[in-house]
Amino acid sequence: MRISITDYTAGATLAGDLANTSPTVQAAAGEALPTPDALTRFLAGHGLRLDAVADGRAPTDDDVREVHLLRREARGVVETETEDQAVAGGAVLAGRAGLRPVLERDPDGRWQWYVPTRPGAPLAEELATLIGIGLLGAVRALGHGRFRACAAPGCRGVFVDVSRGGRRVYCRPDVCGNRINVANHRERRRLDRTAR
Repeated sequence: MRISITDYTAGATLAGDLANTSPTVQAAAGEALPTPDALTRFLAGHGLRLDAVADGRAPTDDDVREVHLLRREARGVVETETEDQAVAGGAVLAGRAGLRPVLERDPDGRWQWYVPTRPGAPLAEELATLIGIGLLGAVRALGHGRFRACAAPGCRGVFVDVSRGGRRVYCRPDVCGNRINVANHRERRRLDRTAR
C-alpha cells in the first residue's frame, strides 16, 4: 500500500468510522464488523480495494480480530486530551507497517510524498499506518480541536472533523443528526399544539 501524506482526510475519516463500528457505539445494531465479508464491505466503502491492501489477500477471521483491536487504538487516539498525546498515538500507529517516506510522481506527473507499507504486512497494520498518517496530518493541518465526540445525546461515537468549515458535531450526520432533527421537529409540533 502507498499512503499519500498530503491526503490525510482518508486516514482521519477511517479512524472515526472504524471506532464507530464497535458494538458499544452501535448498541442497537451490534457488531458492525462481525465477518471478513463485512470488513471487505467496510473497506470498499472507504475506497480501499483489496488489491491495494494486504498484498491483495482477502480478509480472514484473524484480520477481523486484529481490526477490532485496532479500532480501540484508533478511538483512543481520537479521544486524547492533548495535541501531544494525539501526535504520539498517531506516530505509533503510523509506524506499524510504514516505511520511510518516498517522493514519487502522481498520475498527473507532480511530485508527492508517499509512505509505502512493508510488503506482506497484515491488513490491520496497513490500516494502522493509514490511520496514523491521517491523524498526524489532521493535527498538523486542522489542529487537535477537530478530534471530537458526537454531540447526539446517548451516542458514544467519535470522529475527526475534516470538513472545510469545521462545524461538524455528529459522528454520523445522516443517523445522529437526523435523529436530533426529528426529535426537535416533534417537540416543536408538540409545543405548537399545546400553545393553541
